[in-house]
Amino acid sequence: MTGKVAVVTGASRGIGAAVARAFRSAGARVAIAARDAEALDRLADELGRSDGHALAIPTDVSDPVAVAQMVERVIAQFGRLDFACNNAAGKGHPPTPLAEVPIEAFDSGLAVSLRGVFLSMREEIPAIVRSGGGAIVNISSTAGLQGVGGLAGYVTAKHGVEGLTKVAALDYAGLGVRVNAVAPGPILTDNLKRAGAAAQQAAAAAMPLQRVRQPEEVAAAVVWLCSNAAGFITGTTLTIDGGKLAGTPPFRVTVGPQ
Repeated sequence: MTGKVAVVTGASRGIGAAVARAFRSAGARVAIAARDAEALDRLADELGRSDGHALAIPTDVSDPVAVAQMVERVIAQFGRLDFACNNAAGKGHPPTPLAEVPIEAFDSGLAVSLRGVFLSMREEIPAIVRSGGGAIVNISSTAGLQGVGGLAGYVTAKHGVEGLTKVAALDYAGLGVRVNAVAPGPILTDNLKRAGAAAQQAAAAAMPLQRVRQPEEVAAAVVWLCSNAAGFITGTTLTIDGGKLAGTPPFRVTVGPQ
């Protein structure tokens, strides 16, 4: 990806930071965006900001003006945009029965996790078209493909990301822009780390592959979907879930001595 430019939202930590590192390792220059300016600065320095390889842009993706300025800064700094990974998510509500979810909490989650993806693609796509085409990967979730009790806001947002991904893929395939999504299952990011060893073991036990994935595994899939190796793939979702959505594991019956 030498000579190409990528932008990653929600890049201050976790999956977003891993995606930014993977793009940079593949040779792309990288613009990173998130609300945490200090964390962005540390990552930009790591990625080679002093050599012109990285740009930190503090951004609230729920703000259309901020998102437009984000893309403007990418073009001003690097002159082009080829790839985007829309990973920013947040706010919302903790596990809560639907009828008890505060309306403002539901709306806040959609503003970042769904509207933010729409606003980002709305600005990224014209810039990518002007650069001659490229690819976008939106970070969905297995919760975008199946329901999860208690998470009305998050599930709604991620199902919406799936729909936006398909619409954008259809709208811009003829202009050389591919749009896909990845749907991770449990990933060892900050939230799961804070939950402790027991929660991590329970998450691993629920997966057919019996382990929790690392952010770098998601990042590798994102960069592959943006690469020429995936040049005929658009409008689809790649699940990264250890087999979780494949179905029900086989029953294991232990028969003792007769």
